[in-house]
Amino acid sequence: MKILDVIKYLDQLIPAGYQESYDNCGLQVGDTSAEITGALISLDLTEAVVDEAVETRSNLIVTHHPFIFGGLKRIDADSPAGRIIYKLIRNGIAVYSAHTSLDKLSNGVSAQLAKRLGLCNLRILAPDSDSLKQLVVYCPKEQSQQLKDALYAAGAGNIGNYRHCSYSANGTGTFEPLQGANPFVGTVGSETYTSEERIEMVYPKAFENKIVSALKANHPYETPAYSLIPLSNANPDVGLGIMGELPEDVEIETFIETVKQTVGIPVVRHSELCRKKVRTVALCGGAGAEFIGTAVAQNADIYLTGDIKYHDFQKATGHIVLADIGHYESEQFAKEFFYDKLSEKFRIFAIRIAKTETNFVGYM
Repeated sequence: MKILDVIKYLDQLIPAGYQESYDNCGLQVGDTSAEITGALISLDLTEAVVDEAVETRSNLIVTHHPFIFGGLKRIDADSPAGRIIYKLIRNGIAVYSAHTSLDKLSNGVSAQLAKRLGLCNLRILAPDSDSLKQLVVYCPKEQSQQLKDALYAAGAGNIGNYRHCSYSANGTGTFEPLQGANPFVGTVGSETYTSEERIEMVYPKAFENKIVSALKANHPYETPAYSLIPLSNANPDVGLGIMGELPEDVEIETFIETVKQTVGIPVVRHSELCRKKVRTVALCGGAGAEFIGTAVAQNADIYLTGDIKYHDFQKATGHIVLADIGHYESEQFAKEFFYDKLSEKFRIFAIRIAKTETNFVGYM
């Protein structure tokens, strides 16, 4: 099995099209045509993680945070980044990262933490507002169901907890095949009238190439007519952060102790404890201070995230309990996500979570 086979699976599971514009998800370094010998999973890539990959004969490292985030102007073997790249290439190790693309999945980074805290009725805290599009295509009625089935299989027609969602209307299509055309119906030089079905479906923008390819492969016309229309609708299945409820009200101090035990930290920085009990919880793995107002607007009792600044705590006072649980700590369960998904799919090579510690923040 090639490294490429694993990357194709990860790309399907975590579409890179969901990533934020500033991000760099996907293959970072490596030869995808190489036979895979093992996969090592880590939140971050460090030289010590590369050394562990060499020791365990793992030639694919899967990380949450991209190693190459901004532009590299030079690769210098005397610099920390350069040493890592040289070591990766010399040892034939590929690196793949899924960052904000994984953050945005409804079962991604934030959901992994929410489940460990016992939250139920999970929903996206800040749904994407530009990730949905609408497909409109015209097809002969006799072939319309085959086309719809192919579009469904490619990822179109899913809305919330419903699939195979579409709208159809019947009408008459007209066209005149010109010289060089090979029409499915009609003859060259004659205007043709045919019964057609107008099919409409909503789809995630990240799947557009796959959906258009399925359309062209399964449409009977030589040149099908279709439109791809941007939508401003919020996508309830894709976005940052998670909202959920505890099964019952919990004392605020008790809940914060549960959080500390779950993520493994000795202290939590928090704002004024303006709630005596907690029921509705909002959280965002990583640095999610930008969604404090969103959590307040959705009546959350407490908001958990990392990298909170002093004045963010001030803004929250009296409105919500704000708790900084650490960047690494809030995202650490991404490692288990990768491990569980890869172990379930592939059984012919070793998959390991790195023993190397990559949390750059310590506590005393």
